[in-house]
Amino acid sequence: MSPETTISLVTESAVIPEEWQPSMPPTDLIFDDGEPLESNRHRIAMNLLIDSFKHHWAERTNFFAGGNMFLYYSTKQVRNRDFRGPDFFVVLDVDNDPTRLGWVAWEEEGRYPDVIIELLSNSTAKVDLGVKKDLYEQVFKTKDYFVFHPFQPSSFQGWHLDVDRGYQPLILNEQNRLWCQTLELWLGPWEGVIQGDATVWLRFYDAAGNLVLLPDEAERQRADAERQRADAERQRADAERQRADAERQRAERLAERLRALGENVDLL
Repeated sequence: MSPETTISLVTESAVIPEEWQPSMPPTDLIFDDGEPLESNRHRIAMNLLIDSFKHHWAERTNFFAGGNMFLYYSTKQVRNRDFRGPDFFVVLDVDNDPTRLGWVAWEEEGRYPDVIIELLSNSTAKVDLGVKKDLYEQVFKTKDYFVFHPFQPSSFQGWHLDVDRGYQPLILNEQNRLWCQTLELWLGPWEGVIQGDATVWLRFYDAAGNLVLLPDEAERQRADAERQRADAERQRADAERQRADAERQRAERLAERLRALGENVDLL
């Protein structure tokens, strides 16, 4: 039975087949197949999403965000050795345990990702927009799903899950951004240089439209703000010194005029 057939069976039945919920979970799972990402740009794009999102939610502990990690959800998947997980995913209301090697649904009380982003490539686009999209919609019930090709920015698309109608396409706003309702963040293009690569990247933006920064970007922004504050303080101090000098000069001129006036009075 093909993955497409399996997914269609899940859709037609209100009960998930027993094979999706193993009574005896396998214990010999692997979490590294040694295969690199499609390109270095794909790797940077994935880490950009993970690092910026984690930094943005640094004060929260009730979520798990990962990428390019194996995601296990059925014994059939294990038997087929279908290991590759989403390029970026977030699961809400779970323990933020950084020691996870992957996401194993039956060890996480049946929880699946709430948000998934796939970084398309020429070799994976058909699967990401077909079999995987159906899987995320019909089995995972992932609320928000986005796709983006790091070499083809116009490929950016997204869907939000409607309980009755399934995935509904999201509409780009004037800035070519899509609203991620689950995370209450925008996703959209940002042109700039990351790790020496100048291109259009997929970035998060907050509800007000501000770019969600990477840790090093936030540190540079903090340092710039501190430098500007110090410059403003120096300018204020310089202005205060100039004001004091002008006041002293004014007082000296007044004193000189008073002395001159006194001398003229004595001559009279």
